[in-house]
Amino acid sequence: MPSLRPLIPPAPPEVTAPASSPAPRGVPADPQKHPVTIGPSAIDGQGAFAGAAIPARAKIGEIRGEFVDMAEARARARRAERETGRIFMVAVSDRRAVDATASTDPLRYANHACEPNMVLKVQQGRVAFYALRDIAAGEELTARYGATHHGGRLVCRCGSPRCIGRL
Repeated sequence: MPSLRPLIPPAPPEVTAPASSPAPRGVPADPQKHPVTIGPSAIDGQGAFAGAAIPARAKIGEIRGEFVDMAEARARARRAERETGRIFMVAVSDRRAVDATASTDPLRYANHACEPNMVLKVQQGRVAFYALRDIAAGEELTARYGATHHGGRLVCRCGSPRCIGRL
């Protein structure tokens, strides 16, 4: 005589995700490739600092934010300068900018320096930072801002012997 079996199917084996699995669907991946902390800066206000040693030419991370047209970017920059004195805006083309004001990406605090240790690159609408040289843990991360809306009215505080003086 045949034996009776339960109609409940056996439980599937437990599956665990590998430690390096991608972010869940709908959740953006962390754009930081190296640890970056935020702290008081000798240059200006808050700054971004290397949380560990970073080798030359390595991608450090990115800044994300809201894409806005240049007219809106200029208006927001003027308003932010009046209200807080801090502007977190990067032009990605002649027509668009990334407003990182609400971003949690620590590289948005990277201050300007005339002899920086990283370079800002805009690639396919993304704002990324790369190490120009080996960077020591704890070192402030700096980039050359290039042309700014300040038009030479803002005094540079980078402290470099080759400082250009104004932004």
